[in-house]
Amino acid sequence: MAGKDIIIMRSKEFSRVSVIGSVINNKITQLEAANIIGISRRQIIRITANIKEHGGIALMHKTRGKPSNRCKPVDMKNKALSPCKTIYKGFNPTFASEKLFEKDKILVNPETLRLWFKEAGIDYKKRKSKKHRSWRVKKAHCGEMIQMDGSHHPWFEQRVPECVLMGYIDDATSRIYGRFYE
Repeated sequence: MAGKDIIIMRSKEFSRVSVIGSVINNKITQLEAANIIGISRRQIIRITANIKEHGGIALMHKTRGKPSNRCKPVDMKNKALSPCKTIYKGFNPTFASEKLFEKDKILVNPETLRLWFKEAGIDYKKRKSKKHRSWRVKKAHCGEMIQMDGSHHPWFEQRVPECVLMGYIDDATSRIYGRFYE
């Protein structure tokens, strides 16, 4: 099979090849290599032994190219996507996920369904993004705009009849004023 002899490595893994090669050829010590790569001497010993046994491929992560342990089976994916293309066409992933569980007894996380929609090219209506509110410019002069609010409450227990605390804030100066009223 073509491409079986091609090894794809990340740059981090590739940079380790020459350093570990120098250790194997006794050009640098294991401790020097550990300092260069930024790992412990013990890991250098383990990596060196793996390379001697398996070659350069030992630097690659063992699970590369394998499906995730969490991925859903392909038949479940097809079983979930087929009604989404017909019956639930136009539904967003969250609503489609609810309907798949309710009607078809297929339990799929909405985020997983969204990724499947994206992969399959299924369009759905996206939420409108909320308009970002802009701050109002403060007024230029003191007293030009005063904001106020009142709070009815038995502030002084039973000693005085219930009263209102009115709070005022001047927009220009941000000065706060409060007063009790009957």
